[in-house]
Amino acid sequence: MNEPLPSPPVPLGAGGHWRNWVGNQSFIARHMSEPGSEDELAALVHEASRRNLGVRVAGSGHSFTPVVATSGLLLSLKNMQGIVSADHDRKRVVVRAGTKIGDIGRALKQIGLSLANQGDIDTQAIAGALSTGTHGTGISLGCLSSQAVGMRLIQADGSALSVDADTDPETMAAAQVSIGMLGVMSTVTLQTVDAYNLKEKLWRDDFETCMAQHDELAARHRHFSFFWCPVPESRHLYCLPDVAAVSPTKHEHDVCEMKVMDITDEPPFSDEKSFERVAYSSEIYPIEYVPNFHELEYAIPVENGKEALRQVRDLMLTKHTNCIYPVEYRFVGGDSGMLSPYYKRDSVTVSVSGGPGIDYWNYLLDVDAILRQYGARPHWGKLHFNNAQDMPTLYPRFDDFRAIRRRLDAEGRFLNDHLRNLFA
Repeated sequence: MNEPLPSPPVPLGAGGHWRNWVGNQSFIARHMSEPGSEDELAALVHEASRRNLGVRVAGSGHSFTPVVATSGLLLSLKNMQGIVSADHDRKRVVVRAGTKIGDIGRALKQIGLSLANQGDIDTQAIAGALSTGTHGTGISLGCLSSQAVGMRLIQADGSALSVDADTDPETMAAAQVSIGMLGVMSTVTLQTVDAYNLKEKLWRDDFETCMAQHDELAARHRHFSFFWCPVPESRHLYCLPDVAAVSPTKHEHDVCEMKVMDITDEPPFSDEKSFERVAYSSEIYPIEYVPNFHELEYAIPVENGKEALRQVRDLMLTKHTNCIYPVEYRFVGGDSGMLSPYYKRDSVTVSVSGGPGIDYWNYLLDVDAILRQYGARPHWGKLHFNNAQDMPTLYPRFDDFRAIRRRLDAEGRFLNDHLRNLFA
């Protein structure tokens, strides 16, 4: 329900230049502010709306697309961090929207809980990760936003809209992956699970060996993913370890860097020789990335994954031989988010990257053409070539989402040019 408007408003901050983590997106905002509370956030949004300014939130800047860009008010929620409350009986925690995923994991460990799954970057703010469809891997596990069961969204008039999956599943299904178009998230309620340890194992296999084991490994392990590397240098671009000593193949090109993870009762350990380790869940998931790439990622039906990957591999080995970044391949369970890339569809995600300093655009266009054959849906924070005409076909509930967006933000305060072209 809507709550009374905040009073009094606070002045908007000075403007400035913003750029994302890899530098492929930048803009000048008229105002930039860093609220420290929901009341201050609400007052800023209300004041921006009164001045007919657009409002966007920067998160941690990990999106490769222009989802953050605004000439109006740019908000950072970096001063709104931490767990607000925890319901141990229901295993639900309320978290401030600016909290980093890694900090959530560390806090949950202290109270005997864990996230059910997470991605391989844990420095993102939870609100941004949820809003763009960020995910980990595991065919029976949904993306991060599928763990959201409630949130508070600051509306253009400064009111706070409380959305709850139990009482308003329709609005919650729209809000789960909304790219910030339904308001500014101040808190999110996450459904967690009992704390667990993961055992990770890494090795390298030839491409055809990986394809032969694809279905079995996905079914047998809680988490299975791999990076396909066309040349030996590929592994170094993502700082992947050299697992040759424990790998059945002696090849260093056209190989898959394999990873499986499973819940275990084994005590924590790390063996650098066997490339196995056990630790608390949120200590196993992250990978350290150097921000030296511009990424495109699409989700396609899991049954089309191997065929699509073969086509992308052939493209890279024959036509775009200068594009050597690894192809990341992960599994995601279907969910109910209206704009989720995984809506009602168990999926695999195929992620490719262009190297800064080379002309990679035609490569990405060719990958897009391949994956588009399979009803590819984009990760909203990563490069894609979709337009407004694609939306109703790709997202069966697109019209429902758009109706909710228009109801909650009739004047489009939370849109920018990029989003307006897709969703207005």
